[in-house]
This record gives sequence, C-alpha cells and structure tokens, in this order.
Amino acid sequence: MSKVEKYFSDLGLKAHILNALADLGYEKPSPIQSACIPHLLAGRDVLGMAQTGSGKTAAFSLPLLNNINPELAVPQMLVLAPTRELAVQVGDACTDFAKHIKGVNIVSLYGGQRYDLQLRALRYGPQVVVGTPGRLLDHLKRGTLNLSKLNGLVLDEADEMLRMGFIEDVENILSKIPAKHQTALFSATMPEVIRRITRRFMNNPYEVRIQSSIKNCPDISQCYWIVQGIRKNEALARFLEAEDFDAAIIFVRTKNATLEVAEALEKNGYNSAALNGDMNQNLREQTLDRFKNGRLDILIATDVAARGLDVDRISLVVNYDIPLDYESYVHRIGRTGRAGRAGRALLFVENRERRLLRNIERMTKLTIKEVKLPTAEILSSRRLAKFADKVQNQLESNDLNMYRALLAKLQPAAEELDMETLAAALLKMAQGERPLILPQVPNNKVPNNIKRRILRRNLIDRSRGSRR
Repeated sequence: MSKVEKYFSDLGLKAHILNALADLGYEKPSPIQSACIPHLLAGRDVLGMAQTGSGKTAAFSLPLLNNINPELAVPQMLVLAPTRELAVQVGDACTDFAKHIKGVNIVSLYGGQRYDLQLRALRYGPQVVVGTPGRLLDHLKRGTLNLSKLNGLVLDEADEMLRMGFIEDVENILSKIPAKHQTALFSATMPEVIRRITRRFMNNPYEVRIQSSIKNCPDISQCYWIVQGIRKNEALARFLEAEDFDAAIIFVRTKNATLEVAEALEKNGYNSAALNGDMNQNLREQTLDRFKNGRLDILIATDVAARGLDVDRISLVVNYDIPLDYESYVHRIGRTGRAGRAGRALLFVENRERRLLRNIERMTKLTIKEVKLPTAEILSSRRLAKFADKVQNQLESNDLNMYRALLAKLQPAAEELDMETLAAALLKMAQGERPLILPQVPNNKVPNNIKRRILRRNLIDRSRGSRR
C-alpha cells in the first residue's frame, strides 16, 4: 500500500483522485486537509481559517472534484479568488487533481484575458470554474455563465477580497446562485464583514482553525536588519550575495519600487524581474513561468501582485519594505519553507519603523533576531570561493590543452614574464570590474553624512510626535 493510499484513502476519496495525488508526489494530508475533506465530502459547509501555504487548495479541491458528475457538462463547482495569479494557480491545481477524471473540464476566468478565449472555453461546458469576482460578475451579467446547476462554491482568501474591495461583487455573485449548494470559505483572518457573509450565505458551517504558518514552520528562520550606514539597494545586494538560495522574492510597497529594485539587482548581475499590477497579463504570466521553471531567480513584487504565488523553490523572502500589519508579514514569509524545505525570511527595518517590528513580534508571539550587514571579509571570501569553483571547473574541461598552447603566444617576447604574473593578469581580466577583495570597512562605521541624515530624520519624527 502506497503512502497516499494509506493516509488519503481513509478520508473517503475515490481512486482517480488518489492516483492523481500519487502522481503529484503527495504522501499524507496536511492538518487543514485532514480536517476539511471528510466534512466537504459529506456535503457540509466548511469555514476554514488558515494562512497561505497550509494546503487549503487541496483541502477544498479534492472533495469537491471527488463529487463532480463528469457526464453533466455545466458548472458544478465555482471558486472565487481575489487575484488573477491565484485564480490561475487554483485552476492549474484542479487540473492536476482531476487528471484521471474523464470528461472533466476546468476554466479560469479573470480580468486581462481576452473575452473570446473565455467564451470559447465556456461553450465546452466546464464542470469547474475558477475566477476573480469582477470577471465572474461580468459573465453573469452577459448571460455567458450559467450557475443554475452549481452545487459547490468556494471563497478563497476572503479577507483579501475584502481588502481589495471585492466584497460587494462577491455578495452579488452569491445572490445569483442556487439556494441549495455547499459552501467552503477560507480566510487568514475573520473580520466582521466576513462573519456577516458566513451568517447570511452559509448553513451551520463546520469551523476549522489552523495556526499561523509561522508557528507551525520552525524551518523558517527569521531575522531583521536595522537600516543604517548604507542604502537599502546596496544592502540588499550584499545580503543576497551572502545567502545561499534557490529562488527569492523581495517584497516592496509600491509598483515603482519593484522596477527600481529590479534595475538595481540587474546591475549587480542578478537574474531578477519585477511583478506588479501595471504589467499586462501576458507579461505577468511569462514572468511567473520563468520564475517557476528556474529561468528567473528573484522576483520583486508588491503584496497584491504576489498573492497566491506558490513556488516550492522559494527559499528566501526579503521584506525590503516592512509590512504595515502582521497579517501581511505572515502571508509574505509563508512563501518560503514549503514542501518540507528550510526557508529564510529577512526584514529591513528603518529606525522610525521599530514599532512595526515590535507589533509583528507581539502578534506572532515570536522574537525575531537582529543580524548585521554582511562584512567585506564575508563577501570577499564568498567571491573567492565562487571564483575558485569556476577555475576548478575549467581545469576539468576537455578543451584545456587548446588554451595551454596559446600561453607562449600570450607571453610578451621582449621580456621574460613568469607564469604566476601572467596567470594573475588573466584572473583579473576574467573577474572584470567587480573586485574579488573588498576594501576593509568596519561593519558599524557609519559615514558622517549618513549620521547627519539619520539624526535629522529622528529629530523630525520626534517633532511630529510632540505636535500630535
């Protein structure tokens, strides 16, 4: 008996779902999956409180797909998601879970995608529809989406839909579906507006509460750096160079900042790209595909643009701009430490932002440790080690003899030059303008102009505080 059969079959899932889980490498259900799947299979409404990365997509997709009738070519399952990225991600996950169910079609509907493509997909009679509230409401008003046979509804990340101003659209959609249906609502937090929706549209839901991913994931190492003595762009490049990471996501507050930071990292030789709401859908999808496929190592994104991003290879999250609330912090660092892997989260904190750091620590009941800026010695050591690896790879290459024959031609004829001096010159050329050995600067030394700037800013902050 496989691990999937051992752990998931006890939940009551059919063989074709279990086979898909085995193909995808699942072994045993997460806590939220164990709690939700039996109740959803039984047709009960479920209210789940869980953070990103807890496995909630499978928690609602598996049981609702399990109950789909493939012979009925009409929407039977509807998932509302706050962003295009999350809608695409959930649609892809449903496609993977339903790969062994013959005759099941899944379509994702979201703004920015051409209507003719969506209309064509709807004409095929999909049993599963995943979409953003605005685009779903458009199709309902146009009469191109028929939900008369719907029996399963999911509201994913309901608190984010509230924050983005979609709650009115959500309520309009809920008022247009059959009275008799099953509902699953998932939210990281439970503000009163969301509670009102549960009371109005859900029938005695079973409540599931999963603690924050921070508390459940000791493999996420968290630290912060107090911004001083160096610009944030330069500090970011230093921290990235000192880290061993597979993929990283850098969180900033504004769309302009995504472009500025991406440009700075490109100048430092990093394979990075911005992700923000102003990008057209094709470019956004291409950027995410490059990131998921390993052709892009670093994403610089705003909270909204990165919503729903689920990539196992992310091992580092940098909060370049500190989030204004602890829920955003939890969502951000939940991008790493997935699938049993270790993750690291770094937070940049300016002096005037220390209260936000303390609020995050208080709300998460964690003490985040402070780190120092990587020193010149650390960076020089890493550069030398990487360069030595490159040299070693060349020493093991097959075409080295061809270059050995060129040495006599490279050595100046007018004077005798020892091979060590020639090798040193070639090493310098190979390294380029980026020095292998950095100048020695004390880690705690802050230039006078920076000191004056910090002092002036602190005085201004104190002055503003006294006026309040």
